Amino acid sequence: MRRLRFLTNRHRAPSTNTALGLLLAFNAGAVNAGGFLVLHMYTSHMTGFASQLADGMVLGNVTLLLNALGAILAFLTGAAVCAMLVNWGRQHRMHGVYALPLVLEAALMFPFGLMGAITLTWPTPFAVPLTVLLLSFIMGLQNAVASKTSGGSIRTTHMTGNITDMGIEIGKMLYWNGRAKPATPAVRHDRARMRRAGA
Repeated sequence: MRRLRFLTNRHRAPSTNTALGLLLAFNAGAVNAGGFLVLHMYTSHMTGFASQLADGMVLGNVTLLLNALGAILAFLTGAAVCAMLVNWGRQHRMHGVYALPLVLEAALMFPFGLMGAITLTWPTPFAVPLTVLLLSFIMGLQNAVASKTSGGSIRTTHMTGNITDMGIEIGKMLYWNGRAKPATPAVRHDRARMRRAGA
């Protein structure tokens, strides 16, 4: 229990960030996979929804446009709610300032489980968009928690940044320095950054 309290504490160590990042990445993967099984779409990919938004505008497809806009706004709202909860916790000197958004995320997983089950057995045109909005809100909330706790170094709902960081560090690791000029420092990879990217 003591370890769990440190995960939501305002004073953080890199090892705590890594542990929380791993837990949140696991949760994001499970939510994203659950969303795909129920809805046949991933709800953490805001890049895809932004592309759908542009496609909807160009093609004049109002349904595609509104679905993408709804998902983006829900993700954005989730991130904004996380920031408000964390700032409220800080102003009220809470010990675990990140506990509030995590509790809210856990509470929202229950309606997703209920709506997912209903959608699997009785698909209606109304349940699917509501489920997309709920999952996008949860993903925005969770990604903001991970970003705020780690000072922007960890993202849990999309892997593009992590894979880019890992590629950069692998490139540095494989780079042959040769005979560098005296004023030019040798290229060295950052092991901590690689571990964060792998997490």
